[in-house]
Amino acid sequence: MASDAYTSAQKFLHWALFALVLLLYALTYGEDLLPRGDPTVNAIWRLHISFGLLLAALVFWRVVLRGTKGAPRLPAEMSSLERTTAKVGHFILYALLVALPVLGILLTWFRGDALSFFGLFTMPAPFAPDRATARTIRELHSLCANGILIVAGIHALAALYHHFIRLDTILTRMLPGNR
Repeated sequence: MASDAYTSAQKFLHWALFALVLLLYALTYGEDLLPRGDPTVNAIWRLHISFGLLLAALVFWRVVLRGTKGAPRLPAEMSSLERTTAKVGHFILYALLVALPVLGILLTWFRGDALSFFGLFTMPAPFAPDRATARTIRELHSLCANGILIVAGIHALAALYHHFIRLDTILTRMLPGNR
């Protein structure tokens, strides 16, 4: 991609994935606000699973677009270290965005539950429940969820640094309406 901005679809996916990650995190920890045994917890988990499947589909779309459209060139003023750090950071973000829904799907199945996408379709677990494996996957899923918040936070701080300190176009090229 020779442009200085992402495509409209790439921008949409960037912000949609940001919103979905925050929503999924809120659903996960919002459960703690409810009393133990509250039936709302089950509804929250069904929503978490459905939005997690949506995240998986949008991540797939984002990875395909990144592969076909690429990314805008980085500002010439960026050092070699900054360029490498940006590439590594993006790789880690993509890896976490792929790992989270994959682990979530496996966790659901190893718990013995079917995957349901907002009640529109259901995919039964392809194997028998395994509590020990589910527990391990849950820990990995939580680790990745916390990791993505940390890496995305650093990513956001870097974009703000570029915008307010370096005064370059790193942030604006991902904002809606900028070309």
